[in-house]
Parts: sequence; structure tokens; C-alpha cells
Amino acid sequence: MSPPFPPTGLVTLVLGGARSGKSAHAERLALGAGGEPVYIATAEAHDEEMAERIARHRADRQGRGWTTVEEPLDLAGAIGREARPGRSLLVDCLTLWLSNVMLAGRDPADAQEALVTALGGAAAPVVLVSNEVGLGLVPETPLGRAFRDAQGRLNQAIAARADRVVFVAAGLPLTLKPA
Repeated sequence: MSPPFPPTGLVTLVLGGARSGKSAHAERLALGAGGEPVYIATAEAHDEEMAERIARHRADRQGRGWTTVEEPLDLAGAIGREARPGRSLLVDCLTLWLSNVMLAGRDPADAQEALVTALGGAAAPVVLVSNEVGLGLVPETPLGRAFRDAQGRLNQAIAARADRVVFVAAGLPLTLKPA
């Protein structure tokens, strides 16, 4: 059986809501692409609950061949360093990365542009996970609204660059691109 996409440079965006099954689906895609799987984790442990989540995710990947790279801010740089022939990358997730970028006072538009450029030069398949946050309530705070808007713009930019886009709901993947 052939992998879900050729082994070089193709980009897949996996979107969904919280606990939709998007990360599990993205992991299967990255593992199915062949080569050494590299997990680029963007989460930072700012509290005990998040530290426990990160530890659980690390334990889940233990012994399954993953190389883990933790990169909360310089995602474009990490992709540039890690996306080489013989590998497949999983970035989990763009939502936490964007939050880190904004909380660090960096310009999300500049970070987005750098990420899109890095994806264009990737020499390995890259699977990116992102939350679709625009389907819920309008956030109460200015920062929440700015984040929601920046996340929507980021998802659109990555989807435009991606070769394949999949939306996951209730664990069921729906391919949006190619149509």
C-alpha cells in the first residue's frame, strides 16, 4: 500500500475543534508518509495542567519511533532544520504556536509569512494541526478577538499553501482539498 502522499515536500493541514480527533488523524498521516517521523511540539507548560498534558503526549509517543522537537516560537526555523529527505514532520499545533507568538509580542503576520515560506522549501512531507476557532462564540476580550481573527487568517494562509486540507469532526476526516 502506498503512503497517503509522496515522500517529499507536500503539505497537509488538519483542522478541527477541541477533542475532534485531528491530532490522532494527523499522526496517522505523518506515520503513513514513511521515513523518520519528527514531532514538532509547540506547547509550553505555563501551568501544572498543561505540564501534565505535555507529559502525557510525550509518553504516548514513547517507543513509537518519534523524534520530538520542542519549538514554541521559531516554527519556520524548526521546519527549515528538520524537513529533509527521509523524514516526515508533524507540527502540533499551530493554535498554540500562534498563541505563543502573540503572547511574546511578536507580529503574527510576520510569523505567518515566515511559516508559509518555510513550508515552500520543505524537503519532506509536513502535516500541520490547527484548531478551527471561528465556529464558536465571539470572544469577550480584545485579545481573544485578535487571536481568533489571527487564527482564521493563519488557517486560510496555510490552507492556501497546503496540497491537502482535512477537517476532522467527531473523529471523522473530511477532505476539503483537493476537492
